Amino acid sequence: MVVTNFDRKSEKRDNAFMSELASQFRDLHNSSELLILPNAWDAGSARLFEDAGAKAIATTSAGVGWALGYPDGNALPVEKVAALVSAITDAVHVPVTVDFEAGYTDDPKKISHNLKPILEAGAIGINIEDGEDAPELLVRKIEQVRKAADGAGVELFVNARTDVYLNGVGEPESWVEETISQAASYRSAGADGLFVPGMTQESAIKAVAGEIKLPLNVMALPGLPTAKELTKLGVRRLSAGAAISQVIWNHAFELAKKFLQSGDSEVVVKDGMPYSKLQGLFTR
Repeated sequence: MVVTNFDRKSEKRDNAFMSELASQFRDLHNSSELLILPNAWDAGSARLFEDAGAKAIATTSAGVGWALGYPDGNALPVEKVAALVSAITDAVHVPVTVDFEAGYTDDPKKISHNLKPILEAGAIGINIEDGEDAPELLVRKIEQVRKAADGAGVELFVNARTDVYLNGVGEPESWVEETISQAASYRSAGADGLFVPGMTQESAIKAVAGEIKLPLNVMALPGLPTAKELTKLGVRRLSAGAAISQVIWNHAFELAKKFLQSGDSEVVVKDGMPYSKLQGLFTR
């Protein structure tokens, strides 16, 4: 039976249904197939990606921020994130994991307060990052996330993001060992997976995947091995990050610019997805 909008809203508040989605999401990290996530930035893109075959929906904090008129980087008001997550979980039937950035606070004690509306919106997973903060701070945040999720009865998949590679922390020759060390700390705190954006070298990926005892998540970037090669190296999850939203924003800008300059209708009507196709995605 196709789940209607009303039913989906009701189900996401039902513990049994949430538990089923959470189990599905965990199983996707243990499958022989690489979990590929084309990160969404609103309910429309989430539904579109689900229709394209996405087995789960992950959000991109950058894409979400831009769509809501905010910069990336822990600047979004939590209530706006929660409202968007609620719209996404109403629109799709697959598990939804949310880029929770750095928890929207520097105080671990406030994590529970910020996470509560995200869980109530129907998320069964989050990414939480260290960014430029000390790893010890993320450890304390993950501990609070775990307590909050367990208290809410949500089997939350916590994907800890380390920015060792993205921010170039320390000397390049130390990045693999530093990543492995942080992974151990985050795992002890309650993390279920490790996200290492910026890591593209095969030898580094293989070394990290073989040591961390967590499903490894990498981000699509130039020079990254193919999906087949990543699977052989031990990677379990591949995220598009903000890449798709960046392409869409660029394409929309170029179309608008050409239309404004020429007033030529052909510029904006060529190659569009049929109206009926889009309507069909959202017809309950």
